[in-house]
Amino acid sequence: MKKEIRVLIVDDSAFMRMVLRDIMNSEEDLKVVDMASDGYHAIEKVVKLRPDVVTLDVEMPRLNGLDALRLIMKKQPTPVIMLSSLTQEGADITIEALNRGAVDFIAKPSGSISTNIRRMKDIIIDKIRVASAVDVNKLLVSRPVKVVKKSPSRIIGMKKIVAIGTSTGGPKALDIVIPGIPANIAAPILVVQHMPPGFTASLANRLNKISNIRVKEGENGEKLISGVAYIAPGDKQMGIYEDRGNLMISVKMEERISGHRPSADYLFGSVADVAKEKVVAVIMTGMGRDGAKGCAKVKFYNGKVIAESRETCVVYGMPKAVVEDGNADHILPSYEIAKKINDLVNEV
Repeated sequence: MKKEIRVLIVDDSAFMRMVLRDIMNSEEDLKVVDMASDGYHAIEKVVKLRPDVVTLDVEMPRLNGLDALRLIMKKQPTPVIMLSSLTQEGADITIEALNRGAVDFIAKPSGSISTNIRRMKDIIIDKIRVASAVDVNKLLVSRPVKVVKKSPSRIIGMKKIVAIGTSTGGPKALDIVIPGIPANIAAPILVVQHMPPGFTASLANRLNKISNIRVKEGENGEKLISGVAYIAPGDKQMGIYEDRGNLMISVKMEERISGHRPSADYLFGSVADVAKEKVVAVIMTGMGRDGAKGCAKVKFYNGKVIAESRETCVVYGMPKAVVEDGNADHILPSYEIAKKINDLVNEV
């Protein structure tokens, strides 16, 4: 029998609390231990009940989800899944929450009170199960990120292409890796982070503010430039192609791969087909095997693969698959990956 996962639901909407409770109680291994209507009550109940997972609404009166998260992680560190509406403000707050210790988030399909939230049932249940197995201490590790002034534009040669794939725990890992990449790196960086539409733009904006390199969402038909990181837009597949001697970005509504769009396998495979041995693939924290087939293709063309080590992974799934397949050239904690990327780009 599966271990029982005790969940605390926090939402200011009585309707949302009721629906979420019904969804969770429909599963044998999930048990709703209590519910709270605002952040203050949430903190009290977390300390008293010590649930395995908390679902926490972003937008609440008195104490919003971001402030409640901060206090929960201070008083009683617990895996937290944020529930966010599909607004720009909601997306920005959600990205901030992921960098303050939230494990993951669920996008409400139709605003703060989503009458169609039941269609998210499978996603909600899967995320709760993943969150319950997370080592909460890894969510609390914080490395200082230096806010830097962007360097003036200049022509940089292109020696390699860097492709990064990540999922659960990815925004926090990217917060460590991307700011560590130097502005004069002789490679463009393409990033797949499993996220729905709307949130990848907020992720790119945040990383752009704290990084030496420019960070933006990738656009279809855009020319690749060294010293720029391109985030795959949510619900689109991102790859590259060659056009009259230039390397270009492809962003299309292609089929999902292993349930993912964007997919690391899609990105890695596309980059490997075009750039062959001049690829540096990086696979980081996340559940499942997305990226494993892509890394195998990178190795087939004699490219290099970096896998994040178990030491810093919030979820050691995607990197583990690559390591077990024997396709990782380097296995490193997140805080050593940026330097290794630069070393490999400059390697003859």
